[in-house]
Amino acid sequence: MSQQFASDNNAGICPSALAAMLEANTAGHTPGYGDDPWTAKAIVHIQNLFETKASVHFVFNGTAANSLALAQFCRPYNSVIAHAFSHVEMDEAGGPGFYSGGAKLATLEGTGAKLNPTSVAHQATRDTGIHHSKPSVLSLSQATELGTVYTIDELHALTSQAHQHALKVHMDGARFANAVASLGCSPAEMSWKAGVDVLCFGGVKNGLGAGEAVLFFDPEDSREFEWRVKQSGHLNSKMRLVTSAWSGLLENGTWLKNAQHANAMADRLGRAMAGISRIKLTQPVEANAVFAEIPLSAQATLRQKGWAFYTFRPPLECRLMCAWDTEAKTVDRFSQDLAGIIAAHYPA
Repeated sequence: MSQQFASDNNAGICPSALAAMLEANTAGHTPGYGDDPWTAKAIVHIQNLFETKASVHFVFNGTAANSLALAQFCRPYNSVIAHAFSHVEMDEAGGPGFYSGGAKLATLEGTGAKLNPTSVAHQATRDTGIHHSKPSVLSLSQATELGTVYTIDELHALTSQAHQHALKVHMDGARFANAVASLGCSPAEMSWKAGVDVLCFGGVKNGLGAGEAVLFFDPEDSREFEWRVKQSGHLNSKMRLVTSAWSGLLENGTWLKNAQHANAMADRLGRAMAGISRIKLTQPVEANAVFAEIPLSAQATLRQKGWAFYTFRPPLECRLMCAWDTEAKTVDRFSQDLAGIIAAHYPA
């Protein structure tokens, strides 16, 4: 099958981003390492989108973006407060600790993979003195690893609590565009205006082939960050072939259209699955992900039919991701297959 639900990473590059990259590729020789007009143009696009002169840096992927951004605010004895089901905790192989020289993650629970101000305040003040790691950063995922989205009010409450305890606020925005599309707000309203200090702005899941952007909203916070990027191996010598695609994604609102479409396909899929007996949605569909409990036999039969998706929390809870290019007919074919399998395995 040409389309699947395993990950939004599985989709290719969207046409506008690819066209911009190909144009840069045919423009002849140009300076490397970001000293080129395409990188300068991409930075201006991002600053305009966020309505502020943020300090913008490009790295290869989301793990590098998160790890390096967190390391910027951490000494080896510091800790980062994050959700126990966050990407920095579950899926980055200790990257934040590695790049910070030893800072630890202090993880908290919370419904829908979302943190709450009370638990953050408790963690920030629970252990004091030199025998404990000193909290320095609050890390928030928007959208979360369970497809939920913090409201603007929720973000303000969390960042206010963090700043009250002298914590910087990091936002893992691998699916930032999907969250913006979900809330109908502006990127500025969901980032620096809500109290976020550094944002890892995801492009790959939104239609790029490579390259995430790290935005420090107070340029002073980014002092010497370019050395972190270089030392970690994330300074692209042919930077224009990444940054030109960013301009192609941001021009004409393509980034938002891509996210709106992915969200709409997830909503379509979620509504169809909710109408099938023995299928239980486990999370509200707020971005481009559907989480549902699917019987084991049905999971196996779906995979035999060629469908790919993750059993995210075994044995029953599955994750189905929609991408910028997911077609309605793909959603409908999966839903029909699932309904048929359930009817065959569990006749009324």
